[in-house]
Amino acid sequence: MNYKKNSLFIENISIQKIAKKFGTPSYCYSLNKLKLNIRNFKKYFRSINPLLCFSVKSNSNFQILKEINKMGMGADVVSKGELIMALKAGISPKKIVFSGVGKTFDELKFAIDKNILLINSESESEINQIEKISKIKNKKIDIGIRLNPNIDSKTLKKISTGKKEDKFGLTEINFLKAINKFKNSKNLNIRCLSVHIGSQITDHKPYAKMLKVVRSVIKKSNHNFDFVDLGGGMGIKYNKETKKLDYKKYNSIIKNFLNKYRTKIIFEPGRSIIGDTALLLTRVLYIKKTSKINFVILDAAMNDLMRPALYGSRHEIMASIKSKKMIRKKHEFVGPICETTDKFLSVPKFQTLREKDTLAICDVGAYGMVLSSNYNLRTKPSEILINQSSSKIITKRQKLNNII
Repeated sequence: MNYKKNSLFIENISIQKIAKKFGTPSYCYSLNKLKLNIRNFKKYFRSINPLLCFSVKSNSNFQILKEINKMGMGADVVSKGELIMALKAGISPKKIVFSGVGKTFDELKFAIDKNILLINSESESEINQIEKISKIKNKKIDIGIRLNPNIDSKTLKKISTGKKEDKFGLTEINFLKAINKFKNSKNLNIRCLSVHIGSQITDHKPYAKMLKVVRSVIKKSNHNFDFVDLGGGMGIKYNKETKKLDYKKYNSIIKNFLNKYRTKIIFEPGRSIIGDTALLLTRVLYIKKTSKINFVILDAAMNDLMRPALYGSRHEIMASIKSKKMIRKKHEFVGPICETTDKFLSVPKFQTLREKDTLAICDVGAYGMVLSSNYNLRTKPSEILINQSSSKIITKRQKLNNII
């Protein structure tokens, strides 16, 4: 996404043209940026050759998953619905891991029937449930057990998953108890140690601490794991101030770990693959001026993009036509929903704007459309895939008749 002669483009199409053709709000993805991100991720970790399982919860669009499959990635799923969608997109069951703290009996049974690579369990009760199903089906099931390493990932509290007070995984003591209890099971094969400490991580140091704990726990368990699933969580640059993760250092830490433990590494990247591939196109409905603030009221709302309201996250906003003339007054970009939290961004100044102008909310590919809702009985936006000079709808705009 860049400006060409002051007009904002996604690949070779201006966002004004896209907005005129498909309407707003609309999610627009760059196919070539998606492919570049996957190639770069593979390059970062080429020396360790990991299995890459895309985090479907970050973006579950069918066409996006098909493109990800073409690039050789597997899938990390957290529900039966995501598993069905991954399989429908052509992803091999042997490249799919099933994570999550609350898998139902039906979901576990379905995953077992589909012969996926791993079910990553997060409680002793769930392992008991899997063993029960496997006995009924007279099968031996490959599982992983998720460790909670009690590591602070130094990210947003609401997306931290690796501290002892978080609901995810087993503490070290309970992890080791589970290994001892189930390692000789006739119906379970414990093949993986799984761990994931959070999302939007931009510093390699929490990962280094995580691997130190993993190394210690493997030694104490005296168990040979075929896989170590290190989760994902790699952050992206949402703004100029955001630090970028040093992949070279992270790769070096993992290589050092693999010198002692010969195992296959699994990654579950989501945001780092899809996050910066998309813009949310929106129009200015009204500009309401007060003595201190210009409220820029958009046709996009928190039901279209939940992250700012849910996490307090920051997404930059770009105008479709770049202007050098700045208004040095606070601008607050808000949606039409009847909630004070329905706002996207506050800035001390912004370029001149007019009502009906097209804007782009940046870096919305991850946890954008998947978190959308019908709050205030609003329809969900369309999704558009851009490939150089071509564009196609990959999700139709919802119609009110379909939900009323």
